[in-house]
Amino acid sequence: SCLKRIIIIIIIIIIIIIIIIIIIIIIENLLVRSKRRWVLSTIEIDEEDPGPFPKEISKVSHLYRISGMGVDEVPKGVFSIDEYTGVVTAHKSVDREAHDLFEIHFDILNAETGKAIDRQLSFNVEVKDINDNAPFFDGGLQANVPENTVEGTPLIHLNMMDRDERNSKNSEVTVSMLSQNPLEPKIELNQITNRIAQLNFKGCFDYDYEIVLQVKDHGTPALSSTAVATIHILDKNTSLLKIAVDDKDSPKTPGWRAKYFFIKGNEGRNYQLETDPETNEGILSVIKVIPPLFDFEKMKSHHLLVGVENEEPLFVCKNGSLGAPPSPDVADITIQVIDVNDPPSYEKMTYDVYRIEEEDPGQVLLTPKVIDDDSELVEDPAGWVSIDEKTGTITTTKKMDRDSSFVHDSVYKIVIRAIDNGKPPAQCTATVLVHLRDINDNLPRLVNSSLVLCGNKASEVMVQASDADANPFSGPFTFGLGSDEKDLADRTQLPFGNYLVPLRIQDQQSLVGDHTVQVVVCDCGEGDVCLPKTPPSTSLGPAGIGLIFLGLLLFLREFGILPRHMPMVQDEGNQTLIRYNQEGGGSPCMVGCS
Repeated sequence: SCLKRIIIIIIIIIIIIIIIIIIIIIIENLLVRSKRRWVLSTIEIDEEDPGPFPKEISKVSHLYRISGMGVDEVPKGVFSIDEYTGVVTAHKSVDREAHDLFEIHFDILNAETGKAIDRQLSFNVEVKDINDNAPFFDGGLQANVPENTVEGTPLIHLNMMDRDERNSKNSEVTVSMLSQNPLEPKIELNQITNRIAQLNFKGCFDYDYEIVLQVKDHGTPALSSTAVATIHILDKNTSLLKIAVDDKDSPKTPGWRAKYFFIKGNEGRNYQLETDPETNEGILSVIKVIPPLFDFEKMKSHHLLVGVENEEPLFVCKNGSLGAPPSPDVADITIQVIDVNDPPSYEKMTYDVYRIEEEDPGQVLLTPKVIDDDSELVEDPAGWVSIDEKTGTITTTKKMDRDSSFVHDSVYKIVIRAIDNGKPPAQCTATVLVHLRDINDNLPRLVNSSLVLCGNKASEVMVQASDADANPFSGPFTFGLGSDEKDLADRTQLPFGNYLVPLRIQDQQSLVGDHTVQVVVCDCGEGDVCLPKTPPSTSLGPAGIGLIFLGLLLFLREFGILPRHMPMVQDEGNQTLIRYNQEGGGSPCMVGCS
């Protein structure tokens, strides 16, 4: 019937459209470009291969090579790579305190020619710190303290060190006092920073003291060490010098009470003479010390000439007549200065040295002036310098890199110490600040090597670069496409997908760094994040629609479904003219559609 034919035609058209859509989707997926830097050829194997296994199916024609620190640079032989599989292997343990980061260069070579088939890449091997170094007290823990030291005066400055990673729990330390002998006066411990503490006291000194100290880190497990601090008490003028007199007058009267005075030796008013009202003795004391007074190296003794007289003038009557009073009685006093071990001293406490970074080792940084026998390094965190123990000359042993983590604000800090051979040994410290002038030794680098371009909203994306160098060796930068991808400059639109774009970044001094940024072009919807991928869909253009109808017409023609001319045959059943051979009305006729 007519209705059945129409339904069949519609079904056939739908089937053909579905088939064409599927074919178009398959073709589009096959044409998606996967941009890679380098690929291997296809390897073929036989189905149901009986073996034996394992069986070699191919030999890769590329070789892997690594170079740099830890490979062919000091420390050599730490890492290697299997040139066929690319597996990187470590051959020995690494001390993070000596080398905390390894920068290794990676190359892919053609096995036949030995030439690189791609740009050199780099990867870093960072050494994770473990708590393998116990903290310790750096420097001497002995001090000579005058007996007359004022309460609250710092006695000993404590320097704590830990060679583990800076600013981590492994190097964070706490210092404590375990004991002191004798118990009085009470010694107090004050921790100022993670590296500095000091001992104070309350009361008065009388004996030498020993204090047991402990420094402990916060690592897991926590490590600690102990040390003994010794305080030597130097005898000072705590016992008054008394000058005895003999007077026959009645005690407690003006004629009996003595009055002492200086004749010579107290021109600097360093001494004071007083009278004991009970015993009438003269008391000599020191009220101030001005060099070279009491400096053994400059004055080993000091002489005073003092006199004594009564408060009331002496009355002399001899042989019945008034006589002249005699001269006041005089005493010559010699004060002996006892030698103690004076600490050495630097000419300055802080030295500023200016150098250019990356200079060859062997450069003399400083020869400080110090009156002493021995010198040593207290702080050299990067291990860049050495010191001559006798002359104190500081010399570089490695290149000094301004970009190192041990350099802060272009300044590298060194602490040196001078020690004498006295008993007990005395010491002093000085700080050397090495100001490093920058050179252009760092390539500009990408801040982020992966970017997202919302293709439905924008046609550009921001690329950020950085440079470890300082001005004028850093930005502003000049950006350009890599030389092997100049055809990208002519592209105004990019289909959604992943792209590797080679970039060339140039700093102010024309130092160029070549990098590759991965750009994801996608539909971000209303936000700035790629929407999840939806099932693939497609639409037909005019050519596709034309192909559909052409195939449909050929199909209908092949199966005779298209309408054709139907010739009319006389006397063919119903729906034909009926002849009547009689006049008058005709017989009734029923016409039906079947």
